[in-house]
Amino acid sequence: MSHHKNSELVIIGAGPAGLSAAVEAAGHGVKVTVIDENDRPGGQLFLQTHRFFGSRRHRAGVRGFQIALDLLEEIKNYDIDMLLDTVVWGIYPDMRVTFATEGKKKDFIFAKNILIATGALEKAVCFKGWTKPGVMGAGAAQNMMHVNRVLPGSRALVVGSGNVGLIVAYQLAQAGIKVAGVIDVLPEPAGYQVHAWKVRRLGIPIMTSHTIVEAKGDPAVECAVVSKVDENGKVIKGARMELPVDLICLAAGLRPFDELCWAAGLGMKYVRDLGGFVPLHGEALETTFQGVYVAGDVSGIEEANTAMEEGRLVGVVVAEKLGHIKKQDTAVLKNEIKNSLRDLRVGKYGDNRADAKKEIIRCFTAICK
Repeated sequence: MSHHKNSELVIIGAGPAGLSAAVEAAGHGVKVTVIDENDRPGGQLFLQTHRFFGSRRHRAGVRGFQIALDLLEEIKNYDIDMLLDTVVWGIYPDMRVTFATEGKKKDFIFAKNILIATGALEKAVCFKGWTKPGVMGAGAAQNMMHVNRVLPGSRALVVGSGNVGLIVAYQLAQAGIKVAGVIDVLPEPAGYQVHAWKVRRLGIPIMTSHTIVEAKGDPAVECAVVSKVDENGKVIKGARMELPVDLICLAAGLRPFDELCWAAGLGMKYVRDLGGFVPLHGEALETTFQGVYVAGDVSGIEEANTAMEEGRLVGVVVAEKLGHIKKQDTAVLKNEIKNSLRDLRVGKYGDNRADAKKEIIRCFTAICK
């Protein structure tokens, strides 16, 4: 599809946040361009084969890849420019977005508004032998299984008991891989109980207060050395054991994919509960760079549902700003989305994230006064 030299809204990232923003904005008549470095849109949703839970409004009972297919079906209803295999490498003060398609053709587009929805990156874990073939991030294992239909190994150890680690352990087992266990330095599993019990029901042990010491094998992984740790996370002498595995899956958490935010000169703040450095933003998700918005994991690590609602919010805000929707109509829409976001941020982790988001908004307001 040919693209125009200017657009009312350029969205960088075609994951849950970006696609939801595109559908919402285009639905109100905004001229939208979506740019993504992958060869197909959908992002992390295509890696999620488990059913979402929560309320019906939050697509409970629907699997992630199905939500992606639904969003892509909706996008066909609108004239949205979709640039795939395209890497954005700059956002300039004059609202120029520069990019390169398939690594060759360099080009740019002027945007009235920009949404950075670049998602997250996996955090690495370093230990002896961590660069051997057979050690990979949870996302890589999911990609191999769900997108490329290739088994990443035959016997696996999962490092990290957050939601990603627990879900990946379950998915590995579903694919026919023997899972030796899920380990975590924490004294309790970090993810939701519902995921932990699904893993336990399959007979997979969740070994808390354990860490990985070494990956052995030549040239690829043949065995993982794990050890029990004390309450300070220090390895206990003589508490090591060897697990025969050919796959070590790292699920040590995510961090916002923030490179473009730094490059664009956005105000940033380190917030542990949101996974790392996040762009300062207001209630409407606008950053310290006027006209540039953030949504999804790049604005703080949360769930795919939250990313979709944040994307929708930006779509509504931009449509109102450009005069495509009347103010009184957006008030209802914004309220509905904000209530939905509030409902998604409940429980132990949700409360922390909700507080962290409020802190980001408070800092943003203080700077922009």
